[in-house]
Amino acid sequence: MKHLLASLLLFCGLAAAAQTHADSIGSLRGFARWLDLDFTDAEADSLMESLADYRGTYAAMHRTSPPNSLPYPFAFVPGPHGTIIPTAQKKIDWALPDTYLPGNRAELAFYSIPQLASLLKNKRITSEELTRFFIGRLKKWGDTLQSVITLTEELALREARAADTEIRAGKWRGPLHGVPYGLKDLFAVKGYKTTWGTAPYKDQVIGEDSYVYLRLKEAGAVLCAKLSLGALAYDNKWFGGATKNPWNLEQGSSGSSAGSAASVVAGLLPFTVGTETLGSIVSPSARCGATGLRPSFGTVSRNGAMVLCWSLDKIGPICRSAEDDAIVYYYTKGTDGRDPGSVDPAFNWDPKAGVKGLRVAYAENYFRRLKPDAPEWKVLQTYRSLGVEPVPVTFPDSGVYRFDMVGLILAAESAAAFDELTRSNRDDGIERQDKDFWPNIWRAARYIPAVEYINANRWRYELTEKVQAFMKNWDVVITPSFGGRQLSITNLTGNPAVCMPIGFTREGAPQSITLLGNLYDEARILQAAKAYQDKTGFNRQHPARFRD
Repeated sequence: MKHLLASLLLFCGLAAAAQTHADSIGSLRGFARWLDLDFTDAEADSLMESLADYRGTYAAMHRTSPPNSLPYPFAFVPGPHGTIIPTAQKKIDWALPDTYLPGNRAELAFYSIPQLASLLKNKRITSEELTRFFIGRLKKWGDTLQSVITLTEELALREARAADTEIRAGKWRGPLHGVPYGLKDLFAVKGYKTTWGTAPYKDQVIGEDSYVYLRLKEAGAVLCAKLSLGALAYDNKWFGGATKNPWNLEQGSSGSSAGSAASVVAGLLPFTVGTETLGSIVSPSARCGATGLRPSFGTVSRNGAMVLCWSLDKIGPICRSAEDDAIVYYYTKGTDGRDPGSVDPAFNWDPKAGVKGLRVAYAENYFRRLKPDAPEWKVLQTYRSLGVEPVPVTFPDSGVYRFDMVGLILAAESAAAFDELTRSNRDDGIERQDKDFWPNIWRAARYIPAVEYINANRWRYELTEKVQAFMKNWDVVITPSFGGRQLSITNLTGNPAVCMPIGFTREGAPQSITLLGNLYDEARILQAAKAYQDKTGFNRQHPARFRD
């Protein structure tokens, strides 16, 4: 009982020593007031025995900490009642260009997936040649960017040779067959370390393959590297350093999918896969000038991936173009039945569809905060030139997001996911120890009552209903990537987003925009992104340092 009271008294500002019964009652009432509750002395007295019983329950539960991989059985369902998940998948025509090898082989570093697929399918290059080329780039530039945790060279060459054998035999699996790639190092791959980006797990080997790796293996893709992430999926600092922005090596890449964004933008790999809980695809894509797709919540099984927050974690591709995102998403989406929150929606992507006929809006309440010469305004002009007139709308913001909902939910769930790390004090080995990083966040989360966590999720349901009611009127909503609270709101609702480059500052820093879509409708926002990129070509500009 004294241990429990000592914890409560941290909030009450009272000394824990020499507590009398009356002191304990006063302390409980003080803690209740901190929670906006008002208990009488009699009510607080009645609590004492119940709290002692809970203490015994906690002690029994704490004899063994659940592993990070043990699922949370109450899966978040992003759509309100009546949401229909599309399942009628049409055959996609992966129209490949007639591509030839460049005179300067270094140019292969920035070829698109369709271009590389054309070379491989038409036997103008082998997967082994291509894999050795990209492994060479990873070795040359990985330390500069601090973006590579583990090279999977032996595995890559084995997978590349297998792809070459099949392609020679006429067994082409699709546009990823023989194409090298990298995974954020929170996806398990048997035989290789899965470090989660932090010292306490830097030697961890998980004896199973993640769903994402298995899906890409089935597609014939070639895993070349496991890429850096900020410690336990936060920021860009990991146990080996801090990942850099390819456009400015004095600046961090942002995170947490740091190595994924930096590596693909620098041409170290054709495509990568990252994750997002609260900005971890959007933020490094914006900083580095990548094109990142954060799919609808639950559309890619998270089995075999590190859990940070069961109701917020999402998996998506980080590439150099929307078309590449579409290809990678198609081959990774779906479920294996081992992630309680995952589904397998149809993805009817048409690379020739364009934007005509799409209902396009822009978040006027965020745009009006921009300077008149901000590049986001030119995005609207580009869409007008493509034949659509973006309609000004007010994106739901403070009216639906009345408190730090995402902060409370993320803190509570992530603290549970890493319970053992806190209890063992191994969190002392995490790279950052400031008050805004995981160790302190998780200690503070111990004082989030279950009632408050549950009620925050009930308010989340209301928020989701209101946002989906707004979104159903539009196919695409254009918004500044960090406009208002939309990043928090759309991560809570699970809506898909594409973040893409739209130009550069005078200092050469990439600028970005985000396109939001309806649940399970990644195809339309990717159509809109591709149309913009075909028109402008900002995604085809590459940092000069990495062009050779």
